[in-house]
Amino acid sequence: MIQVQNLVKDFKLTRKIRKEMGEEFKNRKTLRAVDKISFTCHPGRIFALLGPNGAGKTTTLRMIATMLKPTSGTIEVGGYDCQKNPQKIREKIGFMTGQTALYDRLTPYEMVKYIADLHEMDSSVFESRKDKIFEMLKIHEFANRRIARLSSGMKQKTSIARTIIHDPDVMVFDEPTTGLDVMTSRAIIKLIRSCKDEGKTVIFSSHRMGEVNQVCDDMAIIYKGSLFFNGGLDKFKSEMTHETFEDEFIHMVGEA
Repeated sequence: MIQVQNLVKDFKLTRKIRKEMGEEFKNRKTLRAVDKISFTCHPGRIFALLGPNGAGKTTTLRMIATMLKPTSGTIEVGGYDCQKNPQKIREKIGFMTGQTALYDRLTPYEMVKYIADLHEMDSSVFESRKDKIFEMLKIHEFANRRIARLSSGMKQKTSIARTIIHDPDVMVFDEPTTGLDVMTSRAIIKLIRSCKDEGKTVIFSSHRMGEVNQVCDDMAIIYKGSLFFNGGLDKFKSEMTHETFEDEFIHMVGEA
């Protein structure tokens, strides 16, 4: 389970950054990326964090994954506080983002094995889980190529494989299908569903309403760091005043 309460994240603005951001930020020393948001993600359910680029989604997920420290508020993952027990959370969590670099000189197999070794996985358990994941994501055909020679879709699949190899209880996907072809995106959506079927807590960010409609049980909409909706997908649908998800989302953000 993930429990987020009154989460706030402020970033300090240097003189150079203020100048680059324009006149509006000329006299501001901080930028509030996340502003007092609260939500809960339950095991066996898929929680979608929605919002346009720059809304605060990635910042929120990085705080959940202990990569960033909150300015204030609390985050609990699997009963552990993110600031008091970050190492315990890192053992329980799998965090996948397209911005996480892979080692170009390694192969997908070597990359995934390296992560498994960091988590001290038993070799027989590793081989069994690796085969299952590689089959699901169709990685076997390029498992022994150098990562530098792979396509973006192949790299994304490799990134996901290393994220889930240690069988974490909590899965965090940060826009996992951005820039990918239809077939690769479909494989990743299938994997997200399988995580739910295994009883894991799953949270993913997206700005694609179609994906959310396919897989999520619960959702939150974030814009300029603030929460505009938090509840079940069915609740969102029942409150819609526009014909499509996209139109409802644009209307909600536009009113903000």
